[in-house]
Amino acid sequence: MQRFRVLSLTLGLGVLLGASGCITMPGSAGAKVHDVTFTATESEIVIDGNGTKYKAWTFNGQMPGPVVRVTEGDTVNFTLINPPTNAQGHSMDFHAAEIDFLKNYREIRPGETIKYTFVAKKPGVFFYHCGAPPMIQHIGRGMFGAIIVDPKDAHAWPKADREFVLVQSELWKNPDNVQAMFDRKFDHQIFNGGVFKYHPFFPGSEPLEVKVGERVRIYFVNAGPNEFSSLHTIAEIWDNVYESGNPANKFTGVQTYVVGPGSAATFDMIVDEPGAYPIVTHSLTGALRGAIAVVVANQNPKKYDSLMPLTPWNP
Repeated sequence: MQRFRVLSLTLGLGVLLGASGCITMPGSAGAKVHDVTFTATESEIVIDGNGTKYKAWTFNGQMPGPVVRVTEGDTVNFTLINPPTNAQGHSMDFHAAEIDFLKNYREIRPGETIKYTFVAKKPGVFFYHCGAPPMIQHIGRGMFGAIIVDPKDAHAWPKADREFVLVQSELWKNPDNVQAMFDRKFDHQIFNGGVFKYHPFFPGSEPLEVKVGERVRIYFVNAGPNEFSSLHTIAEIWDNVYESGNPANKFTGVQTYVVGPGSAATFDMIVDEPGAYPIVTHSLTGALRGAIAVVVANQNPKKYDSLMPLTPWNP
């Protein structure tokens, strides 16, 4: 009888593996396993509409790195590859993970690979970044991005009709000048790796198009490495703001919301009239040096296949 029970359990486990590719244990019904692989790249990327190149360090060749999206309770199997052609050590720190720092976020040298696993236990939008020393330079050169952890309960907040990811960061024309990074002497402050990338008045740039009356959700991460963001939408008011993107942390009717370096928030807006509605950091020294994204509302907006349009950018 005991042998029969063992055999039945083994067969049942085989059915689970064959059907889903992962084991779903009691209490985690519906949870998924995601295999995420990033390659650290040290290469030039375009940072403005004139085709200016920047000697960046990136994940998968883009700044910001790819958006990772999972659901609360999902498991992430993460792999970071540092090719032997690189000159620098690199690492990965996921703010959505709750795991041992020394074991998992350690620097790996060129030619090495690291793997680790975490469960996304809390919903929200979170920062990820390289933590190799000097961390300020690795972030300043482009090794950062966003991970979205959708709430397990889809009814925890209103359904969005359209979604974008905006990652704010500072940019230095000379990325080897680490002292300038410590001194906060940045040349540009930007969204999604481009100077005025979403401002239609600049070459190679395009606005973010939305439909009048729809709920637009902005997943916002401040990569820093130093400056606070004072996120504001001109001629509109944020209908809802969710601190760290968690539906439980809800604010309503917010004109401007401060997001510190390494933090994040989710912003909802519903535009009632056709027109242009710039999203800016109201720290104007940053906005006027590149951190402006213009939202254009009309009846027939463009359809996007990416949460970060124009990323990577090849104007």
